[in-house]
Amino acid sequence: MKYTKYEKARIIGARALQVAMGAPLLIKTKELNPIRIAEEEFEKEVLPITVRRNNPKKVI
Repeated sequence: MKYTKYEKARIIGARALQVAMGAPLLIKTKELNPIRIAEEEFEKEVLPITVRRNNPKKVI
């Protein structure tokens, strides 16, 4: 799935907060910065986070 820059920022931010609060890491890394860890997890597509998009009904 292709994400918008806003969705990507929200996903990485939410995951970085989880990591900073002590959540277990989903990848092995030497990185200590929660944002960098979240970015790596996002790039490797291992995050269990989904995006729900609401499409408005078209009126004809």
